[in-house]
Amino acid sequence: MRILLSIIILAGSSCLTIGQNAEFSGFTRGSVFGGGEIYDYTSIFGEMGLQTRFGEGNTFLFSDLRFRSGLDFGEQSTNFQIKEAYAAYRGEKFDISLGKQIVQWGRMDGFNPTNNISSYDYFFLSGDPDDQKISSFMLRMRYRLNQAIDIDLIGIPFYVPSVYRYDLFDFGDAASFGKAAMPDKTFENGSIGARVNFEYPGIGFSVSYFNGYDPFYGFAVSVIDWSTGTPLITNNAKPYHKQTFGADFSIPVSSWIIRGEVAWNINEESKGILNVPNSNLAYVAGIETSFAGVTTIVQYIGKYDLEFTELQSPVITDPNDLMAMMLYVNALVFYESESYNRHIFNQTEELNHGVALMLSRSFAFDLLNVELAGYYNITTEEYLIRPKISYKMSDGLTLSTGVNFMDGPENTVFDYSGKVLNGGFLELKATF
Repeated sequence: MRILLSIIILAGSSCLTIGQNAEFSGFTRGSVFGGGEIYDYTSIFGEMGLQTRFGEGNTFLFSDLRFRSGLDFGEQSTNFQIKEAYAAYRGEKFDISLGKQIVQWGRMDGFNPTNNISSYDYFFLSGDPDDQKISSFMLRMRYRLNQAIDIDLIGIPFYVPSVYRYDLFDFGDAASFGKAAMPDKTFENGSIGARVNFEYPGIGFSVSYFNGYDPFYGFAVSVIDWSTGTPLITNNAKPYHKQTFGADFSIPVSSWIIRGEVAWNINEESKGILNVPNSNLAYVAGIETSFAGVTTIVQYIGKYDLEFTELQSPVITDPNDLMAMMLYVNALVFYESESYNRHIFNQTEELNHGVALMLSRSFAFDLLNVELAGYYNITTEEYLIRPKISYKMSDGLTLSTGVNFMDGPENTVFDYSGKVLNGGFLELKATF
């Protein structure tokens, strides 16, 4: 793999304050990501972000605006993004907010099976994984029963999918991806969520419920065209509806923190539909502590398929019969598509599991920070490694660099993704 060496120079920004109730902050950054198998420059952009908070009494508004221009997977683009924008009221017992918001449920780091509220742009490449979070328009209400217990209710009127660029993967000349099949923007296709959270000195835990379209999705075969004599396959991304009952907890024990999270996903239309995973139990257990100044997080990630059946490879009945051959090829296309969807949903076996490790340590009075994140799927033998180093050059200027590398056996998700997403990154960010 080639190592990308580039220098990005940023112009600094100044702080602007208007009135005692207004707060302004923001950043300007340059970021470059590349050196992978397919793209020399996977992503290059300059970006300015402006966050505004204005409050008056119990009411306030918040906005996070992003202006970005650069190169993205070989295509030049200039974008204006409203990352978040909402109005809110915060009272002694009751809070309400309406607008584009990012909400994350669950107590785990990185893997949150109960977090069905926020979508992600998995193909937005930067030095900070939080940049991948996508807001949804929602009505959010929170009621505090007392200092330890609160109830969180969320209504999302229309579906906002995660971004997963299947079209960038090399599935061969015979396969392509058409327009995604999104659900209509109707009352029926909205999503609701409810969470009761408990915070006590010796334990924090919550129970939650979600009913709506999963922000993550698979794909379906929409067309198999035989007009050229060779099958040309058109796939399209297609979300699915589900219900999720979830729970999480966090318990501090001396210098350790023990966390856990579990979600029971009920997918009523899973039988025989490619883009819908089987109903399942998804769970994560982890511990966090510090050894010699190194913050260490170890996690076990599992998914139990409640409706698992072995995937049967099609068999040709008569190789001399043209119709039998066409039926066989059609069946083979659906077999390969279902096999890949099972990899996407971590349902290749009845029990799919893996482990994750996250390490971080600061040096030189917090001027230098070193991180290492790793993941290994025991079932599919896929893995990911992401080291990162950040150096605080001044109070408002940080230089970050690192590498993203993932791989796996042939035809697995990390095998396809790695060819697109592997590479090194360099980012210089000025904040105010």
